[in-house]
Amino acid sequence: MEQIGEVIRSLRKARKLSQQALAQQYGMSRATISGIENNTVSEIGLRKVEAILNGFGYELVAVPRKSNRPTLDALQKVNFHD
Repeated sequence: MEQIGEVIRSLRKARKLSQQALAQQYGMSRATISGIENNTVSEIGLRKVEAILNGFGYELVAVPRKSNRPTLDALQKVNFHD
């Protein structure tokens, strides 16, 4: 969420929107927008975040994390071929 907040803040500032203006556009409070941007809001619905990002022409997607740890499939292939 921290990265999403940073993205939303930079997009908002690039469009010269105040937190209040963005909040009004999406029916949220200014405090909610501030919490999203600063990663201090305890819970925020994905639909709200997605709506804001869509409004800026972005989409919310999930990507696999990069990890140095082998996956279960990789371990099975190694053990299966030994």
